[in-house]
Amino acid sequence: MREIKADTVTEAVARLCQEANFFLPDDVYEALTKAAESEKSPVCKQVLGQIMENAHIARTELMPICQDCGATVIYLEVGQDIHITGGDLYAAINEGVRRGYDKGYLRKSMVNQPFTLRVNTKDNTPAIIHTDIVSGDKLKITVVPKGGGSENMSRLFMLTPSDGRQGIIDSVVKAVDEAGSNPCPPIIVGVGIGGTAERTLELAKKSLLRKVGEHNPEREYAELEKELLKRVNALGIGTQGYGGTVTALAVNVEVFPAHIASMPVAVNIQCHAARHKEAVL
Repeated sequence: MREIKADTVTEAVARLCQEANFFLPDDVYEALTKAAESEKSPVCKQVLGQIMENAHIARTELMPICQDCGATVIYLEVGQDIHITGGDLYAAINEGVRRGYDKGYLRKSMVNQPFTLRVNTKDNTPAIIHTDIVSGDKLKITVVPKGGGSENMSRLFMLTPSDGRQGIIDSVVKAVDEAGSNPCPPIIVGVGIGGTAERTLELAKKSLLRKVGEHNPEREYAELEKELLKRVNALGIGTQGYGGTVTALAVNVEVFPAHIASMPVAVNIQCHAARHKEAVL
């Protein structure tokens, strides 16, 4: 049994919260570069250039890429052969969020009593934590700051099996079309298919962690991703809603077995500031 100190977890989370907000992943930056090269609209091409300049400034000046530093979504892969010592794992994670957002001068966006007083917690806690138990003696932590503008565009469609593949395509395209410029395109579209309502929503969000341009290994699902990307970009929403040929950088599909009577489909959209950072302890 390998031991990991709670303080070590806290320090890692604090660092990841800052790095995720400061450093746009290389694959996203490269996708934006390609989008600028292929974009037909002069206005959108110019705005894409500004987006990339903004990412460069954030990286060099250690400043947030976006003023919305997000709800802190954290994915844990906990090796079954580790033991956290010196404190509770979730408490250590929330302390890391607290320190990271304070030291990084990151905007705190979480509020208590969400439908009445909406009082800011003033430290961006609590984090939204998803935990998987895996083999081994490592702890993998992935921090995903998720902005409100893109998260508000999430959709759940409880389709029936008879809706089929076309029903999925129509639902995803409808979700993106209705979102319009609200999620700050160019976007990454996460799609979950199957499972139950909560499971498919989890699949959609977690799919956003995949590198831009990396398709689902299953050919059937990869082909669906390609068709969805084509259909979404044909909407003409474009960068920041100015029109053009690039509305999405990628569509990522994840699939889980479904009940014989159900075919749930979830859409979770990520803005162009597709931020996430990970560490393995």
